[in-house]
Amino acid sequence: MATLQIAANSNSSAKPAAAAGGAVSMSPLRMWTAVIGSTLGAFMAVLNIQIVNASLADIQGAIGAGTDDGGWISTSYLIAEIVVIPLTGWLARVFSVRTYLLVNAILFLIFSVACAFAANLQQMIILRAIQGFSGGVLIPMAFTIIITLLPKAKQPIGLALFALSATFAPAIGPTIGGYLTENWGWEYIFYVNLVPGVVMVGMLWASLDRAPMNLGLLAKGDWPGIITMAIGLASLQTVLEEGNKDDWFGSPFITRLSIIAAVSLTLFLIIELRAAHPLLNLRLLARRNFGFGIVANFLLGIALYGSVFILPIYLTRIQGYNSEQIGMVLAWTGIPQLLLIPLVPRLMKRIDLRVMIMGGFALFAASNFMNIYMTADYASDQLFWPNIVRAIGQALVFTPLSAIATSGIEKENAGSASSLFNMMRNLGGAVGIAMLQTFAQKREQFHSNILTDSVSVFGEATRIRIAQLTTYFMNHGVSDMATAKHKAIVAVALRLRQQANIMAYSDTFYLLGVALVAALIASLLLKKPGHIEGGGAH
Repeated sequence: MATLQIAANSNSSAKPAAAAGGAVSMSPLRMWTAVIGSTLGAFMAVLNIQIVNASLADIQGAIGAGTDDGGWISTSYLIAEIVVIPLTGWLARVFSVRTYLLVNAILFLIFSVACAFAANLQQMIILRAIQGFSGGVLIPMAFTIIITLLPKAKQPIGLALFALSATFAPAIGPTIGGYLTENWGWEYIFYVNLVPGVVMVGMLWASLDRAPMNLGLLAKGDWPGIITMAIGLASLQTVLEEGNKDDWFGSPFITRLSIIAAVSLTLFLIIELRAAHPLLNLRLLARRNFGFGIVANFLLGIALYGSVFILPIYLTRIQGYNSEQIGMVLAWTGIPQLLLIPLVPRLMKRIDLRVMIMGGFALFAASNFMNIYMTADYASDQLFWPNIVRAIGQALVFTPLSAIATSGIEKENAGSASSLFNMMRNLGGAVGIAMLQTFAQKREQFHSNILTDSVSVFGEATRIRIAQLTTYFMNHGVSDMATAKHKAIVAVALRLRQQANIMAYSDTFYLLGVALVAALIASLLLKKPGHIEGGGAH
């Protein structure tokens, strides 16, 4: 039997729930109903990011948004999400877990449907921001419920469920988004939230106990920390999302936002370390397992979201795949996880958690290194085994990493631990995507210069190729020799550009592999988890 003390999801030294009105005993059925309902909400919130990204071009065309401005459809959601995640533990205490979670779950469904009816870009950005603000609540709240409601022996099972939202949802999102867009229309990527959303609300309504709101905490809130955190994270997320498009510090807008982010987040750190009742207990980072767990989780976010970002771009630009075809390729990073993740809690009882984490990171890194020698023929068949290896690695990493990082976290610090752990993974994703965008662009320019210098119109091989293509165009409807030769030279140039792009994408996978090796090194510094009940060999 567990006690419902989630109201103690405080980032400060809150009194136990029992002091406020007595600890409420929960039956195992209600306890697991709360866990499953909350993890379903987290799954939907993460899934919504990827299914929208898979259909972004269709949405932009439907609401008349340009390619550059249309990126704000995703950016607005991500900014709102990353700002609300650190606030969740405190706001759950203010409004009570039941009220706060249910209201945001319902708002998420309402604004999901509203997005399907957006008539222009401005409406879509506002609706997506509100959807992201409410959806962002569902992620850390599910994590908090798992580590506060469940007994230690059962937490690996709950964390395995949560892993479905953290690693399986990003992998399967493009598959669902591509299928719905190609066969039903882009509006259905928002309607798809309705049925599981109603189930989620029903489960939370039935399982979570009513508790009085504590509105007096609003007056005692860490408002300087809240304000500097919100400004800093919103500015940083905008810089990461828009920086590459605007040429980074070549843009005054990006430069100003970078300064604002640096100043605001520095002030936030100072305030949190000095405040008597901080919004987030940053001193948790000094604990060895939580600190190194956060580092590994940040690097996992880089690789997790970075690989989901780079593969669709490669398949679109080089292979000419549509959304549904891309989804079918990425499905093989998701389907194996669905089969493996339920087995992970059993493995955690028999194997040292550190061994599982290192093995998972090693496999995830290997899956990226398998893609560093790509060619123009490197498509779905060649990506099959790297995606399978990646799926196995992701399935092995997340649950034990979550368990070892949060082992020994007190209930009064659960809100801070949940917020920091989930925020850093999302922030890692934002950093990874921004880094890969710029890296791929620079490497394409580098390889293009090398290839161009090595191909001369005076070279015999080049002259032969141009002559062959000229003959080909003359035999296929081009009557003028000069025009046919010009088309042949353009075809050679395009081939060089394509090859430079392929080599650049190969380099991005190498970079992701290096990030995962760094995560593996961080996991080597974790303490032996023999004290985690039900997790890890002794």
